[in-house]
Amino acid sequence: MGTTSRPRTAGVRQFLDLEQQRDWIAGKIDLPDAGDRSESLEQRFKYVARFEKLLSRPQAGEVLEILGLYGPNCIPLLRKTERYYWSVSCLPSTSDKPLVRVNASWMELFTLYAQGNDIRARFIVHLSDFTTDRSATPSQVDEPFLEQSVVMPEDISYFFPRGADIFGINVCGSASIRKLLRSRRVVRAIRTFNLTHMNRGRNAYQASHCYSVADYMQAD
Repeated sequence: MGTTSRPRTAGVRQFLDLEQQRDWIAGKIDLPDAGDRSESLEQRFKYVARFEKLLSRPQAGEVLEILGLYGPNCIPLLRKTERYYWSVSCLPSTSDKPLVRVNASWMELFTLYAQGNDIRARFIVHLSDFTTDRSATPSQVDEPFLEQSVVMPEDISYFFPRGADIFGINVCGSASIRKLLRSRRVVRAIRTFNLTHMNRGRNAYQASHCYSVADYMQAD
């Protein structure tokens, strides 16, 4: 009689059990990451020119500082999961002309754009984390909470991407992006969404990962 093989655990579930994931989302635990990063020198050199081009932009300092907030606070096990479960691209050649974009699985997580000499951001999260009744109902968006999470109410807007329980948040200005990333409710929501997609398996955007940008996302 043959033995049945167990299905392979996908995503970060192979590193963190569900209780650890829930505790990290809630901010109850710090996760022990890998000591060293697994890095491809060929991949690093591939995007050096784009990174140098980014550095020449007036928004570069703000972009890298915001990523330094987003990375350690919003992505679990940054080193251990880098490139294979999340990635960051530098000046990706898409029609919306981002400065940087963070992806996991097949999903965009976070994007920064130029806005004059400042920046604007786009966050993709679960709609149910931003409604008054925790449902995925567009008419129940908690607008007062969103407006209180940024410097000025006009700095924030939202949209509904295609897909179940998906919500897009646009934030204008580095000051408002920083304030949003200091909200515990927002960070919990971002962590939840990011884990959802990191748990779906390998990142589809590994080939566009820019190690030079990712350097600024590391916790140290």
